[in-house]
Amino acid sequence: MSDDHPMTKAELEQITRRWISLWCAPADWDLFDRIHADGFQDCSPAGRDSTKQAFARGLRQLLEAFPDLIARVEDLVVDEAAGRVAVRWSAEGTNRQRFLGIGPTHRRTPITGIEIIEIAGGRIRRRWGEWDIGAHQDFLESA
Repeated sequence: MSDDHPMTKAELEQITRRWISLWCAPADWDLFDRIHADGFQDCSPAGRDSTKQAFARGLRQLLEAFPDLIARVEDLVVDEAAGRVAVRWSAEGTNRQRFLGIGPTHRRTPITGIEIIEIAGGRIRRRWGEWDIGAHQDFLESA
């Protein structure tokens, strides 16, 4: 699929759902590589580099800390003309390793987020996102 080929709403939705599936343990790292453009830019890098490799490291850390994580798409909004998809997602997993300076808590932890991804040529070129991991951070207050 070339970059100048406009993608359909169904194609954009399918790529987005496959992307969110990467946040389920175990992750399909071959799919991760295929679905992200080589020049992928994380526009919300949370203190890490904005590269594809740095985003993969962050996802690996999340999945190591929550090895039974299951993520699901709650809502999708597609802008076909721009090749962008907004996705609201939720996930839950048991914290088994230290994550963000906390844990392991051995508790089931909900995580939610909203992402906007830009897709061209069947690959994700850019990502913006905000996650709510407050339930994990709240463990410090309850400990």
